[in-house]
Amino acid sequence: MPQAVRKILVTTALTYANGPFHLGHLVDNVQADIWVRFQKMRGHQCTFISGSDSHGTPIMIQAEKMGLTPEVMVAQMHRDHQADLAGFLIEIDNYYTTHSPENQELVTTIFERQVKKGNINQRVIKQAYDPEKNMFLPDRFIKGECPRCGAKDQYGDSCEVCGATYTPTELKNPYSTLSGAKPIEKESEHYFFKLQNYETILRDWTRNGHLQEQVTNKLDEWFKDGLQEWDISRDTPYFGFKIPGEENKYFYVWLDAPIGYMASFKNLCDKKPGLNFDEYWNKNSKTELYHFIGKDIMYFHALFWPAILSGADLRTPTAIFVHGFLTIDGQKMSKSRGTFIKARTYLDFLPPENLRYYFAAKLNSRIEDVDVNFDDLMQRVNSDLVGKYVNIASRCASFIQQYFEGKLSATCSEPALYQEFSDAGDSIAKNIEALEYSQAIRQIMALADRANQYIDEKKPWAAIKDPACKQEVQDICSLGINLFRVLTIYLKPVLPQTAAKIEDFLNISPLMWEDRVKPLLNHTIKPFQPLCQRLDKKEIDAMKTATQEELDKQASTQTPAPSQTPASEPIKETISIDDFAKVDLRVAKIVNASHVEGAEKLLRLELDIGSETRQVFAGIKSAYAPETLVGRLTVVVANLAPRKMRFGESQGMVIVAVGPQNELWLLSPDSGAQPGMRVK
Repeated sequence: MPQAVRKILVTTALTYANGPFHLGHLVDNVQADIWVRFQKMRGHQCTFISGSDSHGTPIMIQAEKMGLTPEVMVAQMHRDHQADLAGFLIEIDNYYTTHSPENQELVTTIFERQVKKGNINQRVIKQAYDPEKNMFLPDRFIKGECPRCGAKDQYGDSCEVCGATYTPTELKNPYSTLSGAKPIEKESEHYFFKLQNYETILRDWTRNGHLQEQVTNKLDEWFKDGLQEWDISRDTPYFGFKIPGEENKYFYVWLDAPIGYMASFKNLCDKKPGLNFDEYWNKNSKTELYHFIGKDIMYFHALFWPAILSGADLRTPTAIFVHGFLTIDGQKMSKSRGTFIKARTYLDFLPPENLRYYFAAKLNSRIEDVDVNFDDLMQRVNSDLVGKYVNIASRCASFIQQYFEGKLSATCSEPALYQEFSDAGDSIAKNIEALEYSQAIRQIMALADRANQYIDEKKPWAAIKDPACKQEVQDICSLGINLFRVLTIYLKPVLPQTAAKIEDFLNISPLMWEDRVKPLLNHTIKPFQPLCQRLDKKEIDAMKTATQEELDKQASTQTPAPSQTPASEPIKETISIDDFAKVDLRVAKIVNASHVEGAEKLLRLELDIGSETRQVFAGIKSAYAPETLVGRLTVVVANLAPRKMRFGESQGMVIVAVGPQNELWLLSPDSGAQPGMRVK
């Protein structure tokens, strides 16, 4: 019985248009593209939209640095991002921009609806102001000394060293990262969205199957703290849309950014007959809406966005799919380590489908970081794609071409085996639908092993020597080609470029999911051509070298901003030897390390200091993944008074060096040192 056609709208996080695409941007784009291609292969009407997030203070500042207007810079970045997405075979139906007439119209309409419902409040607040740049400063454009631990060059909202959170006014010796000037306090009237008006609706929505369990649990923490009014306005100078009736106030970028999904779809509806904007966005819509995003923006998408939509009498998302961060070799992408890899640099050296397959082999429905280890990537490509998958076709096609003029058998010699491969599609489809890509890939590769095993058992290279076995060889190799075709159907959402080559080789029309049911019989195929090349470590090394050269060049041409720590800071005032003797430094072994729920920069460390085990919270999450720290030796201030934090008690402090770009380096003694040894 044919399934009903679903009408589905899919979005990915809009890419901020102040810099180039990097590998981290690709995670939700590849994840969504695989899902969308799968839905289209199943016969559903699935529309994929995205675009550039084009407003905000950072856009304005970056454009100024480049000597461009924000409009020109955004347009330039937009083109570059589109090219990078196309390079990774990400097929988006409409890639638009939030700086558009459609978005301005929608933002204004939604804002006016909120006003009519009493969801908007206006009040005067105090903010940090740069007297030299004549502008109010977002928290991330203010730095100073942490009011808790005294660490220098900390942002205006939280300390990366001790993990403390605070307001910019609490910073010691604050300065503007734009001018170096000391900020002053200045009053300004702002618009606020009453998020608390939708607490009941949000509590119900977040528990009703629209989110992953991990996201729901995280939101419960925010509900416990109480939902607060959300500032949705910004003062001039600002690049964005003016609030109606105001001359010097603009909508905050995080209000108009998600509305940009609607604007992109509206723009597509105006260009593509058959798509109806209201059908997808009205309050009682029967269509499906899915957002693919990273975990860093789930607060905006899982609370603010459904509340804004509800307040405007619009539909809320069917589901929001959240993924983790991208790490390289277990650590956050870092310019100082040469692992901040641009999408274009990757494409200059390596095939896009290698990374698409690697992501698919690792992605699942949980919010876990996706780690890229290029040695592992090379092994998977060479073993799975070349050694298993393509190997099936290359082994069988030569016999079909050489001895049977490219003609496949008229009958299927092993119907039970073919049925096994065809039936597996139901389970594989369920896994892809549920975003369990890694499980689907394991199933597909197990089938590839089974196909190769079948060929090994039948030994067509030996059988062809006996003229009486000629038909048997044709049957064996024809079945091999048909099993390869079924595997291609399952891998097509992941490897669309390779699938297109295979469709040409098999001399068939584009494969759909249900084509797995019947084999190709009495059919002529074309001569086999190489489909996938083995990956060489030299190509990976060349990409890494190019990345490092780009970063070195960028660093050499940049003037250090006031926010950057000098390579060599002035020595602080001297202390006596007696003062130093009070500090008890000990060698410590990290016996366990873990993320701290609700902390953006902290890791929880269990340290063996010889006589006991201590718990220490360290602000080193930006530099280290927990699993890379276990077993490592470090140095800890053992006699520091315990500090109560909202995550627990921190019983010491690990010692780190801070580089010129605020990168962190954990100090480690030489091998042979033992936990508890004093450091003198």
